[in-house]
Amino acid sequence: MFGISEIAILLIVVIALLGARKLPELARNAGKAARILKSETRAMKDDGAAQEPRAVYEVTTPRPTGSGAAPSAATPPGTPGSPEGGPAGH
Repeated sequence: MFGISEIAILLIVVIALLGARKLPELARNAGKAARILKSETRAMKDDGAAQEPRAVYEVTTPRPTGSGAAPSAATPPGTPGSPEGGPAGH
């Protein structure tokens, strides 16, 4: 990433632009932001661990969709629900 010389040059530029009076305030605000980020991250991890594990369901056999499925052999022709039709639906 950065070498020591690049970081030193960057610090000199920051001090020259912001001034020596603003630097402690800037460092203090950066520290506060880091602490807030750390505490929020810890809280999110604690919330995730406190939740109960969710059930995982596995489908072992597919359900018939109803469209394009062959009628069962138990339904005789000419009865309601058979492909030949019948009194129901007419």
